[in-house]
This record gives sequence, structure tokens and C-alpha cells, in this order.
Amino acid sequence: MINAVGLRKVYRLKDREVLALDGVDLHVRQGEIYGVVGQSGAGKSTLLRCVNLLERPTAGTVAVDGEDLTSLSGARLRAARRGIGMVHQHFALLSSRTVAANVAFPLEIAGVGRAERRRRVGELLELVGLQEKARAYPAQLSGGQKQRVGIARALASSPKVLLSDEATSALDPATTESILELLRDLNRELGLTILLITHEMDVIKRICDSAAIMEQGVFRESGKVLDLLATPGSLLARSLFPLPPADAPGVVTITYPRQFDEPLMSELTRRFDVDVNVLGGAVETVSGQSVGRLNVGIQGANRAAALAYLKDKGLLVEESTR
Repeated sequence: MINAVGLRKVYRLKDREVLALDGVDLHVRQGEIYGVVGQSGAGKSTLLRCVNLLERPTAGTVAVDGEDLTSLSGARLRAARRGIGMVHQHFALLSSRTVAANVAFPLEIAGVGRAERRRRVGELLELVGLQEKARAYPAQLSGGQKQRVGIARALASSPKVLLSDEATSALDPATTESILELLRDLNRELGLTILLITHEMDVIKRICDSAAIMEQGVFRESGKVLDLLATPGSLLARSLFPLPPADAPGVVTITYPRQFDEPLMSELTRRFDVDVNVLGGAVETVSGQSVGRLNVGIQGANRAAALAYLKDKGLLVEESTR
């Protein structure tokens, strides 16, 4: 659904150039939620704005739903953008308009008739759970309600793609949870493809199918979340599971990429006569599946056989390089 190749963006200032994107490739499948995570200044917002060409990349191409946006301009580009919704961090609502009028605004611009606008607005407010707030003004809403209005407005033109620019970073934890649930529900009910940027790993864990870690204008790592967690040396795994360093002799890091009901650590001691010492661990629900990581000290004459047994069970076993 989104296919960006070789994206490069250079901002030219008076006395210098700033490289915001340095050859980024981004591939988002139809119907998935793709998260780009990184610290401030990593290039996330620039990437998002290049996807809908609010920023034109210095080099590279962007195609959405098979159409090369970088080859378009003027009316053709504006028409293509109607298939791409945008949700902003700070809501960007019009304070002088009611909730219903805010949601209707893109439809007015597109020349949709009044009766059809009214029908569509009612449909969208029901979708985001704000039917009773149609006549309210933004100042009368909570932060979560404002973001729901922003989401409804972004969906007004029935886009196939929704871009989310730090949509939950200004919200409290409980409200963040409700907005993430709404995005996942919209993804499932409408088949909506969602590209979101965030600096919160919890957002990646909660709703993303695929993800990329971005630093200094490049992707350090990208792919399906569960595949990355099962990849040796994964940055994403270390970020989602901040365990103590596994740098003592005999210590390994074990990743359970799926739910295991077997008492594997007890089995190691019985079967291979090794000493097992669990030094730290965590279990998280990632992309709807339970994933666990453990730092475990394993000592004994049959240690190699014990590690091979764990690998045969489908676990990722990483030995300390120190």
C-alpha cells in the first residue's frame, strides 16, 4: 500500500544543510499497522510528511496504492491525497467550529453536498463513539475526545491509508489505551492501512504488525514485529524487554517467540543435569501474542546439549559475547 524507495530529504538553511532522511526504504503492506519509533530528531515526522508529499523529498520515490505521488503536482496530487488521512499530535481542530463541522470540513472542501455531508458525519461520529458531542466545541472536549474528532475528520474522505503523527503522545495513559484500541478497531473493521510514528515502545507493542527503529534519518532495523523479536541482536527486542546485561560467564538470553506451556527450565535440569539460574525476565503481549525473554545462567558438562535442546524447541538463544 505504501512503497517508498531511497527517500532522501535535505533542508537547506542559510549557512548549512541538514540531512533529515538518508536513503530510507519503507514498505507497508495493505491492511497492516506499521510503526516507526525513534527519539526526537530521528526524522520520523519528515518521513511521514514525505509519504503524503506535504514535504517533497530531495530524492527517492513514494507510491501509495500503486500511484507514484512524487510524479504528481497540483490538482492531481491534491486528488491523490484524499486517499490519505492524517491524524495530528495536537489535534489541529478549528476552535470556532462544532465537532460535526470539524469532521465535515474536508467534505466541504471536496464539494460534497450538504445532505451527504450530514449523513457521512453522523456515520463517522458513531464510528468513533462521539454521536452525543456533535454540537459541542473543541474547548468543551477532553484530550481523548479531541483526538477522536481528529480521527473522524481524517476518515471523512474514506481514505485507504491513515497517517498518525504522535497521535497519543499528548494523552494520559488511560486515554492513550482507548485511542490505540480505536485505531486497531478501525484497522480491522475498515481494512485501513495505518502508518504511525511514535517515540513510545509501548505503542509498537500494543498494536503494530510491523515496525522500524529510526535513528539519524535511517532505519536501523525494520520488519514484522514478531520476526524482529526472533532475530539475534534485535534492537527492538532489547528495547521492548530491557533486561539486565547478560555479560557473566555461562549466561544466555532466551526469547520465547510464542506461548510455551512446557516447564523448559525444569526440563533442562532433569534431562541434562545442568544448573539453571534465572537472572531476569519479562513476558509481554506483542502483536496479540505472548512473548518472553529471559537472562539465564546455565552451567554444567552438558551445557551445549541443553542449549541445542532449547533451539530445537524453536527458542532464540543468544550467548554473551563477553
